[in-house]
Amino acid sequence: MKIIQHLTHNQYHTTFDQIFIDLHKDITTLSKTTVYNTLLVLMKAGLARIITIEDNKARYDINMEPHGHFKCQTCETIYDFSIDINSLTYRDLDNFVISDKNVYFKGIYPSAFKYRKKHVRR
Repeated sequence: MKIIQHLTHNQYHTTFDQIFIDLHKDITTLSKTTVYNTLLVLMKAGLARIITIEDNKARYDINMEPHGHFKCQTCETIYDFSIDINSLTYRDLDNFVISDKNVYFKGIYPSAFKYRKKHVRR
């Protein structure tokens, strides 16, 4: 239950290590194996999913509604955004069986862009 609470209260697409570190502070007997196995159960039950907007860092998302992800390249925050994923067309995949759909964008969100321009040395 603590892992579900953590994912619900920290919807910033947390990593496995972040989950373990945050929960281990209160539950000193918690093992990484327990966190890993619990995340697997949550994913198999359709209550959480992995997103891999970065090359080597899996993050967990408890929002199971169809949506996209935007990663700010300045602050590295990952934001959810609304998108009708089912309306996307992909003609080159006729007769393919698609088991997962994800939309990821990377860039700089407006406030970060203003901050970046203001603080870049020239």
